[in-house]
Amino acid sequence: MYHQRLDPLVDFLPQNWISFLPQGWSPFVSTLFAFLPVLVLFTLLVVKRWQAPLAGATAGLVALMIAVLIYKMPWLTAIAAYLNGMLFGLLPIGFTVFAAMFLYNLTVETGCFQRIKESVESLSGDPRIQAVLVGFSFGAFLEGAAGSGTPVAICGAILVGMGFNPIQAAVLCLLANTSPVAYGALGNPLLVLGKVTDLPPETLSVMAGHQLPILSLFVPLYMTVCLCGFYKSLEVWPVLLVAGGSFALFQYVFATLHTWIPGAVVYLMTDIGGGIFSLGITALYLKFFWREKPRPIVSGPGPTLPFARVDRISVFKAWFPFLLMSIFLVGHGLLRQVEEKNKGSVQLGPISSAVSFPIPFLDRQSLRDPAIQDPTKPSEPERAVFMVNWLTTPGSAVLQSVLVSLLILRPNKSQFARVARSTARQMVIPIPTIGVMLGMSYLSRYAGMDATLGVAFAQTGSIYPFFAAMLGWLGVFLTGTDAGSNALFGSLQKITAITVEKTGVLALDSGQAQVLLTTANSTGGVMGKMIDAQSIVVATSATGLAGKEAEIFKKVVWHSVFLAMVVGGITMAQAYIWPFTLMVPQLPKMP
Repeated sequence: MYHQRLDPLVDFLPQNWISFLPQGWSPFVSTLFAFLPVLVLFTLLVVKRWQAPLAGATAGLVALMIAVLIYKMPWLTAIAAYLNGMLFGLLPIGFTVFAAMFLYNLTVETGCFQRIKESVESLSGDPRIQAVLVGFSFGAFLEGAAGSGTPVAICGAILVGMGFNPIQAAVLCLLANTSPVAYGALGNPLLVLGKVTDLPPETLSVMAGHQLPILSLFVPLYMTVCLCGFYKSLEVWPVLLVAGGSFALFQYVFATLHTWIPGAVVYLMTDIGGGIFSLGITALYLKFFWREKPRPIVSGPGPTLPFARVDRISVFKAWFPFLLMSIFLVGHGLLRQVEEKNKGSVQLGPISSAVSFPIPFLDRQSLRDPAIQDPTKPSEPERAVFMVNWLTTPGSAVLQSVLVSLLILRPNKSQFARVARSTARQMVIPIPTIGVMLGMSYLSRYAGMDATLGVAFAQTGSIYPFFAAMLGWLGVFLTGTDAGSNALFGSLQKITAITVEKTGVLALDSGQAQVLLTTANSTGGVMGKMIDAQSIVVATSATGLAGKEAEIFKKVVWHSVFLAMVVGGITMAQAYIWPFTLMVPQLPKMP
């Protein structure tokens, strides 16, 4: 069995060399080696502008060499870890993105998308407002129902179809897909965080509900500032306030409702309900209260009115594929909760809803370093079971909506062939990129390189609450998902919270410290969602920018860092400053 080590350099160099080196050199150099694959990826992708699959594969090769040569990981185990990540990237995630883009292309080919565009324009012809309606409100609903890049893929494609510059569309959707992420896929990140920390997910939801609504309120404004500048954004500030405020209010209420009404545990539906609520309230405000400045559209010999009358039946038919997709996603998400309660699958007669198999040479072959394990739990090797929940994976729900839409829209053979060809061309770069990026992430996890980086953050002492959010941000960048970051660093956050609380510097008790800092892993992590490789590649594929990953990354990376620092600042205030400390819930007393 391979035993992970946080400081592999101690065993790598001969002992007679170590006495000549300065004290504390080893953890520092080990951290540099652990960070090297990320640095290589950044350099090749952003500075050298390599194609994303090649940059990801090269960084993966560097990670493989470090895992085998520095961390002393058996080479078969290292290769198995990389292939495990690739499989996960190619099947559940790649399948979902492919199906979502196929559905979008189908609406374009059959003329439905034109009706969708007209229906949005009937609410507002202002691109600032359209970006918020599609990217923020509708995107939040898709994040709550599915996650896995679905909101970025669908909303990015819609905005490009509405006439947005592709780079603008990609950046806007990545910025919008932040504050809803902790409650994405029916609250899966918080459920994972509760599982790895043994803290009640309901309490973690309350803590997240005392942080994220603050950001949700300002995300629409932040998006439009990035689109057109601060002063132009102020021209539509009432609409931005309605869109962000309605979602923030709903997010707060659903995240914390069970503290007011015992038994009303509805936090899993926070994003789904919040996205619908934001869309509905904003649409009503636009229809009955907002007065746009006339923007004549030139057509033929002279200007026409900006808002043409739309046929409700044709609009409903145009939106029907996405309505179907939403219904299927919610239904599959609810069924996924049933799977979780039944050890990952449900029986449909003789058929199981999940197919799984252990990864050879990897399953139960890697043991975490004791320093990052919860001392209250028995030490067990890392599981590596590749599971395909073929019934409840978001891709299956999208595929079902595609099949039903084919019966409703009735494209001819040539139209179907064009949709298939265009979708396949769009996926040539993105799907392999997702595979190689997740391969590197999984290798980093099973080798222990991620733990080395995490422990480096944990050495920051009294300012650790700030870095708790940054550690979550790093985890999402490495794994591609908020749930992955919580699985990766959740236990470490809990252990560090107990250690920091014992120093007496926090204005919190031990239970509150654990709740605050473990939740910060998730709420800080959502800001890393816009720069992880999976999201970047999905955004470029959806907007027709395959091969432009470096350009998108450069445009969003500093926004990602800044917003993660904002979460870190909120966490610091809640850890030290009254009355913000009152926002941290107590752990429920054990019976």
